[in-house]
Amino acid sequence: MVDALAHQPRRGRLDPHRGTLGGGAVAGGAAGGALVTGGVVPGRAGGGEPRPAVPAGGAGAAGPAGASGTGDSSGAGGSATGSGGSATGSGGSSAGSPGSAAGSPAGGGGDGEPPPATAPAVLAGARGVGRHLRFVLVNCATVASLTLGVLAILLAMRGETRTAAAALVGCVILDGADGLLARRLQVCSPFGAQMDSLADMCAFGIAAPVVVYAWVAGSAPAAAAAVACALVAACAAIRLARFNTSPKDSRFFTGLPTTLVAAVLALAVLIDLPVSPTVLLLGVAVLAFAMVSSFPYATLARLLRLPPWLWLAPVAGALVDARLTYLALVAAYLASGPVLWLRQRRTA
Repeated sequence: MVDALAHQPRRGRLDPHRGTLGGGAVAGGAAGGALVTGGVVPGRAGGGEPRPAVPAGGAGAAGPAGASGTGDSSGAGGSATGSGGSATGSGGSSAGSPGSAAGSPAGGGGDGEPPPATAPAVLAGARGVGRHLRFVLVNCATVASLTLGVLAILLAMRGETRTAAAALVGCVILDGADGLLARRLQVCSPFGAQMDSLADMCAFGIAAPVVVYAWVAGSAPAAAAAVACALVAACAAIRLARFNTSPKDSRFFTGLPTTLVAAVLALAVLIDLPVSPTVLLLGVAVLAFAMVSSFPYATLARLLRLPPWLWLAPVAGALVDARLTYLALVAAYLASGPVLWLRQRRTA
């Protein structure tokens, strides 16, 4: 600005050739017109008539031709500015550049800005102390499942794999309990569903493979064990995300549930399943891929409706060899998914 002013001709100097004020227009062509906050003090224009005051924030008015041979905005070298913004006028233009809107604060906060969004209620529906206590009770079961999952990881890091597997079984029990309590106590909510998924990811997607890795450490190749356990974690995350965004079927699961996979792995550690490390890691990988498959697996409620005599064979087998019977039951349930899938495709 100082440089620009230094190169301007001195104001008030008479042009001997034109007989007018030279060196650019004075405010509105007036000798002595001044720019003040909130408007322009009326001066004497080249035609001898007073200039009206320009309101703050408005555009400069065009100066009349004849004051200096060119029109200019009112104000020396630019338009009047309103509070909250400024604009530099173009020298020698016929109209001043418009100033910023008066009263508009910097940052775009105007009257048309919507109010900040409020957080939705955690528990929708009727409000009451008793209902909120029931809601807290259900979520305490979910938090307890998450806590046991963290405990299982810490125990596995210390080499106490069987105790860690027992903690995983506790996670499975609490995971079934919180859903059952939420339905019975009528406090189901989107918040509870999200909490349940996060707790399942911690307990079944992270703690379970960590316990398995600690169990096979030293007997299986470390790289192969890491890949198999990472598959369980990744597939569990995909399975939970798909479950949250897909329609529910009360008869069948789409893919093996993460809770069931964690239960299978935890029981395998507890009973010290007598299989080679290679077969064990292959079984872990199969369980992981079964979680993200499209095979239908019967729900627990549907399994309990089977004829009672079908349960006699597992009971008798458990009396003979519990570990072999357990392995046969897991293999049969895994195979039931592809069988049901093929059956549905044929009948469709």
